[in-house]
Amino acid sequence: MDSTSRVEQSDPNIVGSEGGGGEGTGTSSASAATEGGQSTTVSAAPPSRYESQKRRDWNTFLQYLRNHKPPLTLARCSGAHVIEFLKYLDQFGKTKVHVIGCPYFGHPNPPAPCACPLKQAWGSLDALIGRLRAAYEENGGKPESNPFGAKAVRIYLREVRESQAKARGIPYEKKKRKRPSTSSSVVTTGRAIAAEGGGSGGGDGDGSGGDGVIGQQPPTAPNTTV
Repeated sequence: MDSTSRVEQSDPNIVGSEGGGGEGTGTSSASAATEGGQSTTVSAAPPSRYESQKRRDWNTFLQYLRNHKPPLTLARCSGAHVIEFLKYLDQFGKTKVHVIGCPYFGHPNPPAPCACPLKQAWGSLDALIGRLRAAYEENGGKPESNPFGAKAVRIYLREVRESQAKARGIPYEKKKRKRPSTSSSVVTTGRAIAAEGGGSGGGDGDGSGGDGVIGQQPPTAPNTTV
């Protein structure tokens, strides 16, 4: 990227990594005096791996804005700048993405190495944008002005997903669970109720007897004269 200087770190490793840094892994303690003059130590729970990763991602993005030429403020950041940031991260990627013309294009398991570039995987970028979108609003940003939720960013991620699916031969579509239709459920339930009525005995005149005929009156016995 011509207009952006390198973030001052060898590898931000902010996409898809949960280790390292030591930030947010320690526990903080506070001492409280008791009536007997003794103090007790209360340890706060450490932040989750997701929260630690989100904070590292946010700090790296802010550093990227500071090193941008010309420097950018968060208020002036747009979806286009977010896309620039995602492209910048490709230099730290570890996923082989075959180019058109490579003999392994579309091959999920190439038998030999090739000279195709390494990039950030689509899934890592998608998760990163989700964390940064949440961090933006947690740090006072308004949802309607969130650059990480811009339409241009969603289009870019969709294009990355489709291009990497073709280049790597790996589909990204999630399998949808099939749900029974309402009509079939009603039919199945009706059959079950009818089956229970058929085996429940000889009916008591309210139409729920064994013949399964609703509303049918029992026959009237004829009058006999002695």
